[in-house]
Amino acid sequence: MIGNLFTEAVLVGILASGIRLATPYLYAAIGETFSQRSGVLNLGVEGQMLIGAFAAFFVSFTTGSLWLGLLAAIISGLLMGLAMAFVSINLQAEQGISGIGFYLFGLGLSDLLFQKMLGTVETVSGFRPIYIPYLSDIPIIGDIFFNQNILVYGAYLLVVAAWFVLNKTTIGLKIKAVGESPEAADSLGVSVARVRYFTVILGGGLSGLAGASLSIALLNVFQQNMTSGLGFIAVALVYFGGWRPFAVMGGALLFSMVNSLQLWVQVLNIPIPSDFAVMMPYVLTIIALVITVQRVRPPSALTKPFERGH
Repeated sequence: MIGNLFTEAVLVGILASGIRLATPYLYAAIGETFSQRSGVLNLGVEGQMLIGAFAAFFVSFTTGSLWLGLLAAIISGLLMGLAMAFVSINLQAEQGISGIGFYLFGLGLSDLLFQKMLGTVETVSGFRPIYIPYLSDIPIIGDIFFNQNILVYGAYLLVVAAWFVLNKTTIGLKIKAVGESPEAADSLGVSVARVRYFTVILGGGLSGLAGASLSIALLNVFQQNMTSGLGFIAVALVYFGGWRPFAVMGGALLFSMVNSLQLWVQVLNIPIPSDFAVMMPYVLTIIALVITVQRVRPPSALTKPFERGH
């Protein structure tokens, strides 16, 4: 039975699914990369994703427009990011505790809205794969890389854009300066609060987009707690990737490939306990953090509030 995993069709399926399943990881983790680079740890990513997933699904379901659903997810994420920024920057709350609070808020609110506004599990026709002339027709390669929906392509383009912004632009330099030494950045006329507000709100919007990629592109359904810890894995991926977009992408692909593998193990009825298969991505999260925590250095001002004159 295990030999069934090594047929061409199954291997292509595992790789294509892995590319696709990395989408929510990438949106959420890249958003969190910006936030942490500026010195703000947002553990509320999962809650933002849940709100975004519900907003996208509900608006798409009621209006029939996936694009309006996508817009609703981004706006809801931006608002959650704004609230997180206010609590972390203005109120200077302990970021770990407040982040968990936002996660619980998102979990509870999305559950309540689901029960009151939908009441039962429904489905939508989500974003379909986009045919790319010539590229989609390439044997094997086309099936793996060029038979995906628009949000998948957008996630990988986001990685390139994030790398460019952080390393080749003035705003990227300001973000890294604020995350490393807010006092020095402030002395040079950089508004620490403004930069941090920008990154945390941006991270919220991308987390909302990550939720939308689940509910109207990958699964085409909304159900309670559908993220199942994905947001926390996204936060772990930022550490795994050392706050570098391409390394974060590598981590996201690693996790998504493991997740794809366990799904195919269940589909093929390979005699491996299903609980063990489902547990694989989370075990990998722990192992990756144990390995990487010793070799990476976080931004110096991460989780540290800043107040001028102090």
